[in-house]
Amino acid sequence: MHEILTQMNNIFQSMGVQGLALNAFIESFFLVPPPDILLIAMDLAKPEKALYYAFICTIFSALGGVMGYIIGLFGGRPVFNFLFRNKHEQFDHVEKLYNKYGSIAVFLSAFTPIPYKIFTIASGILKMNFPQFLVASFFGRGLRFFIVSIVLMLFGETIKEYIELVIIAVTILIILFFVILYKKRHVLK
Repeated sequence: MHEILTQMNNIFQSMGVQGLALNAFIESFFLVPPPDILLIAMDLAKPEKALYYAFICTIFSALGGVMGYIIGLFGGRPVFNFLFRNKHEQFDHVEKLYNKYGSIAVFLSAFTPIPYKIFTIASGILKMNFPQFLVASFFGRGLRFFIVSIVLMLFGETIKEYIELVIIAVTILIILFFVILYKKRHVLK
């Protein structure tokens, strides 16, 4: 499997910016290497174009997320119902939670190393509010790819090994921000 993913990454890399766009699009709903690998390589090769590469990754990843949503919306529910046919009560509970917190789940999966594709398809299956899905996807993916590109522009090769740690640290800061905001709102009421 590792060899197949490496070969796929080589194909995307040989296509340049179009390969980056295609990789970002497909990775949002199918098993291919994450676009981060190619984004990092391209950012390091041409730091002056890093923000452009982040922009391409963001747009095409969000569009791929729309494709995942459509797959879930039109094809995912029958498969899901077949696999979990005796679990309707639990599924209803999960669906209620997803309706309430789905935007946060999509944002975090779009931003963190959590597999985004699972949430794009799940959002379609659970008929998440589409504009909320799109906004959460766009901002989550954009934040991730722009942080990667900006950090690489500033620190280059020396930080490459720690890029996932940077993303995790920013994720923790974002979660803390929302927890503090939530607590402030409930204290004021």
